[in-house]
Amino acid sequence: MALILQPNIPDQDGFYQELLAAHDGLGKAESDALNARLILILCNHIGDREVIAAALKAAK
Repeated sequence: MALILQPNIPDQDGFYQELLAAHDGLGKAESDALNARLILILCNHIGDREVIAAALKAAK
């Protein structure tokens, strides 16, 4: 599996609104913790260490 960097989420605006809504009412530490949990959940779902490594590199 290769890392997909082009837009690949249906209804991107709707997704962004959901992401923002998940952070509503959270303080900075709570928001950071939510992001960390989400990252770990999604990395677990991907399950491919090479893809995750490529994503880490692309994010830098």
